[in-house]
Amino acid sequence: MEQREALSRILGISGPVIQAEASPRVRMYEVVRVGSLHLMGEVVRLRENVADIQVYEDTTGLSVGEKVDYSGGLLSVDLGPGLLGGVFDGIGRPLDKFPEKELFLPRGVSLPSLDEERLWDFTPRATPGQNLEAGDIFGTLREGSRFEHRLLVPPHSQGGTVEEMLPPGSYKVGDSLGVLSSGEILRMKQSWNIRYPRPVKSMLPLDEPLLTGQRVLDSLFPMVKGGAAIIPGGFGTGKTVTEQSLAKWCDADVIVYIGCGERGNEMTEVLEEFPELKDPRYGTPLMERVMLIANTSNMPVAAREASIYVGISVAEYFRDMGYSVALMADSTSRWAEALREISGRLEEMPGEEGYPAYLGARLAAFFERAGKARLLGAEERIGSVSVVNAVSPAGGDFSEPVTQASLRMAGAFWALDKKLAQQRHFPSINWQNSYSLYAEGMEDYFMKRFGPAWSERVQFIQDLLAKEKELSDLVQLLGRDGLGEQDKWILEIAHLIRVVFLQQNAFDDQDAYSSLFRQRHMLELFQELYERGRNYLEEGFFFENMPITSLRRDLLELRRGPEDMLEKDIQVWLARFSAELESLKEAMVRG
Repeated sequence: MEQREALSRILGISGPVIQAEASPRVRMYEVVRVGSLHLMGEVVRLRENVADIQVYEDTTGLSVGEKVDYSGGLLSVDLGPGLLGGVFDGIGRPLDKFPEKELFLPRGVSLPSLDEERLWDFTPRATPGQNLEAGDIFGTLREGSRFEHRLLVPPHSQGGTVEEMLPPGSYKVGDSLGVLSSGEILRMKQSWNIRYPRPVKSMLPLDEPLLTGQRVLDSLFPMVKGGAAIIPGGFGTGKTVTEQSLAKWCDADVIVYIGCGERGNEMTEVLEEFPELKDPRYGTPLMERVMLIANTSNMPVAAREASIYVGISVAEYFRDMGYSVALMADSTSRWAEALREISGRLEEMPGEEGYPAYLGARLAAFFERAGKARLLGAEERIGSVSVVNAVSPAGGDFSEPVTQASLRMAGAFWALDKKLAQQRHFPSINWQNSYSLYAEGMEDYFMKRFGPAWSERVQFIQDLLAKEKELSDLVQLLGRDGLGEQDKWILEIAHLIRVVFLQQNAFDDQDAYSSLFRQRHMLELFQELYERGRNYLEEGFFFENMPITSLRRDLLELRRGPEDMLEKDIQVWLARFSAELESLKEAMVRG
């Protein structure tokens, strides 16, 4: 960031917002340093000779008349090796690199996002005389035990012929690795303005699922790579646990997890737990493909507003390498509250529930940065950024502005239910209120792998759960004895589906993750079980005589069984169940 001589004085202070003298050269979103502590801030409004600045740190102790230093640059984040496995605050400063290793940095501390002294083993992919354009890979290095970090020509580069390229060796992020004919120097790190999306060649259709290992999501409400989903729910419904489960188990190449305004104890749990986790796909430490941004509820609100832009910029950077990236933001509501507080300090006209009128536009601009794209560069590469945002509506009211504004942009809506959470049903996703608009676009994917049976069985589960809702309402009026034998069987199967299939234990090593293979056979099991029971009842036998007492125990045991034996175990169990029905029929005929 270029520094220039543009000094002014503080005119007024209102919490994290200050007013300062402005010169004609000052720009919107320009980074400034405020006061004797050099607190970091950003210009958010210009009025004649006055600049309104939101400060990303606590303004306690500032006084009118102290100096304000305009930097001339916009708020940017350094991108390069060293981001993965790191923990950063809302404006990109590393929290785990500070000598005292505290979660809260002292005011005015300026730390680079990347370790500028660390050596990385660089392998060139370009040679002198080769022509490079924006987005081309000019070299690689290894992060952790397996992640290949691809070094890119910056997006806005003019490109040119490689005049010089260093040989393989160990270098720092700021070292000159190559020179183009345009005079541009190629380095490991590049800087990016967080409020602007990184360019791509073209956007692509969303047709590949983001597999989460959560049965209720992958089967009933699937998410796509490059899509956007929201998880709204009131206090105690399990938003954070659900997002943490997605971060652990989803099949994205890179995870960016943003703790945006959540309670400190929840973020501490993430910071303590994630470094201990093993990647289920590779057996390596999970943090080798995870970046954490911690901005808890007692940190400055202005930095909270910036945190999601830092996160999405990092996600786009890894996308441009050709990877699929999943960004988890917990939660959008806390980000919107920060936006509302800053707007109130600026004395802007409030919109619904006090949120600024541009809340929807800001959310839309953020969600639009998700997607699947054909990337810059001569080499054909495809990458994606998937966004999963938790929303914390007050009192669980989904009609409030943040939920409704998010709902208009998201293609998957996973509604958490407080009643289910109170019943210890997790993930507490309400199958009546949730939906996904992505299922139709993924029909070819599932057709190629499982044939038409997958869609048919998913539809069977959805229809059965919908029928259960109707019958449950009827039971409230007539009682269970007023139902027919088939209806009683539908209620029993729906109960088993809820307990065995939709419910999942995030703290059980056997049940925390469920592959599509396992989900497919469980769907087949429930449909076949229903059909065999229905045929038994159609022959005039009574529901009360069916062997249902051990069904739940048997199905839970099957669910936990080894995957390579699952299909065989299910067939053996179904054969035993059919034999029991036949035995009952013979006994009743003899009787």
